[in-house]
Amino acid sequence: MEQSIKPKRRMNLKSSWLDAEMKRRAAILGLGMLLLVLGAFVQLGSISTIILYLSAYLLTGYPVIAKAVRNLFAGDFFDENALMTVATIGAIALGEYPEAVAVMLFYQIGDMFEDIAVARSKDSITALLALKPTTVTVSNGADIKTMAPEQVAVGSLILVRPGEKVPLDGEIVAGSSAVNMAALTGESLPESKTVGDVVLSGGINEHGLLTIRTTKRYQDSTVAKILTLVETASAQKAPTERLITRFARRYTPIVVALAGLLAIVPPLLFAGSWQEWISRALIFLVISCPCALVISVPLSYFSGIGAASRRGILIKGGQYLETLNALEAVVFDKTGTLTAGQFEVTAIQTGDGFTRDQVLTTAAAVEQQSSHPLAQAIVRAAGDQPLPTVSTQSEVPGQGIIAEINRQSIVVGNRRALGSIAVPPLQETTDTVIYVAIDGQFAGVVTLADRIKPDAKATIHSLKQHRIQSVMLTGDNQHTAASVADQLGIDRVAANLLPEDKLAHVSELEEHAQHSQRRVAFVGDGINDTPVLKRADVGIAMGGLGADAAVEAADIVIMQDEPSQVITAIQIAKQTHRIVWQNIIFALGVKVLFLALAALGLTTMWVAVFADVGVTLLAVLNAIRGLHQVER
Repeated sequence: MEQSIKPKRRMNLKSSWLDAEMKRRAAILGLGMLLLVLGAFVQLGSISTIILYLSAYLLTGYPVIAKAVRNLFAGDFFDENALMTVATIGAIALGEYPEAVAVMLFYQIGDMFEDIAVARSKDSITALLALKPTTVTVSNGADIKTMAPEQVAVGSLILVRPGEKVPLDGEIVAGSSAVNMAALTGESLPESKTVGDVVLSGGINEHGLLTIRTTKRYQDSTVAKILTLVETASAQKAPTERLITRFARRYTPIVVALAGLLAIVPPLLFAGSWQEWISRALIFLVISCPCALVISVPLSYFSGIGAASRRGILIKGGQYLETLNALEAVVFDKTGTLTAGQFEVTAIQTGDGFTRDQVLTTAAAVEQQSSHPLAQAIVRAAGDQPLPTVSTQSEVPGQGIIAEINRQSIVVGNRRALGSIAVPPLQETTDTVIYVAIDGQFAGVVTLADRIKPDAKATIHSLKQHRIQSVMLTGDNQHTAASVADQLGIDRVAANLLPEDKLAHVSELEEHAQHSQRRVAFVGDGINDTPVLKRADVGIAMGGLGADAAVEAADIVIMQDEPSQVITAIQIAKQTHRIVWQNIIFALGVKVLFLALAALGLTTMWVAVFADVGVTLLAVLNAIRGLHQVER
């Protein structure tokens, strides 16, 4: 059980450190407040009172002052720490000691609560880091040893005991169990696994000893790819996030200049004492601190990403949340995305001089090395029949496979693959048809049926409610494509497409959408649609947990094989957008109001502190509300 215990210990240590840090800060702030109260209400003489106030100021304000000095030497002259430091030192120079202490005290209290809120918002994402395996139990006959996951070679046999995490991707060779994938997919119902089944790293073995033959190195495993994605998610900033950062850099120097003018111009040109206008300027500085914006806006996007991860949707950055919020069209691949991709052979029609078994075994022999769902279905249909030996074969993208068997040329694929070979009239069908030609003659067709995913129709209906166009692109024939589109209510469909044709369709849709500042998403299975996933404004890999191409090419990875998760992601994006703009409008509105009151001398330093800290806390609390979006 060493493997499952160590990550838990690490998390407990981290949690204990966080609790200890919060207790230390709370104790310092409590002592600072006690000194402030003693200075205000205990008659100790003027010098003693000033010493108490200064002690409280240094105790509570030291972290802010130290950070302001460090930033000053780093060339960052205008941040919130500098504003607080200048304002409080100015208050002390004017003899307003309680106000100076109050500014630092309540700013630090607000900062502590912000840290707690930020830590909470990160929990849903950083909890995934506990998925990382620390050790792997490797079995080599009677020799069992513990190794680091990075040291385990592909093809090794590993043991996973009840309660342990599956450390590496692989195939079960002995044992059966239920594997809980909730940490990865958000699905709480464990999946039954037995010999021959594929298991992905990150799942938890509920019961029963499993012996697994690894199929990937740790660096290429599902859990490693997800951890990389999670750790880099915050680096991809949304346009609004970058806008707020640029705004804060310009806003702060402007308000500092305005505060300077407020302190100097009125005493020179109008009535009033220097002390009165300097005091107003200092209050102006405290209120102007842009903390609410620079903290709450990135936190809102981080909360949105966290909310998505809890539902098995991995989003690679805030910018993709904004893209989802501005969709004009969602383009779907058909097979494996809207349909289950679990084909079964339903019929075989033969040409003159060919038998059903000959058509099926020839197709199965050519397709046996392919991982495509159609190919696997044909191989399954052939069962235990002996397959002829394929001497050479090559794939023609978007068409099929050309091979040679017993010195005969073989073509297996769609109608385009047969070229000029004559094909007799065939019974019309809406199912998928694979053509087989032997030595330049039509040999027959294999008909395969797929089933539409249970939530696909509801997904298309939800898109219509969001006023988003649905488009389906497929390499299947027109009859099959039209049948699926009619059943689901899809707005537009294009069939008989090569990979480059899909790319052209998505590019055309994007050009049209750009005229109205809208975007296009492409949803595919992440295996055959990598170029389109990369080209689209936002690429969404469906059920892409085990596919290398999915995690690498897509901007969003849906770990459950459910189209409805696209709607969940869109809903999270829209709610995140609302929260971001609620915070921006609220923070700027309150700032403008209190800055005007400060300039007119209608507010005090105490009110300024509560206005600044209060607005920030409310904005932060609103931001972390995004963690509880779209409850399932």
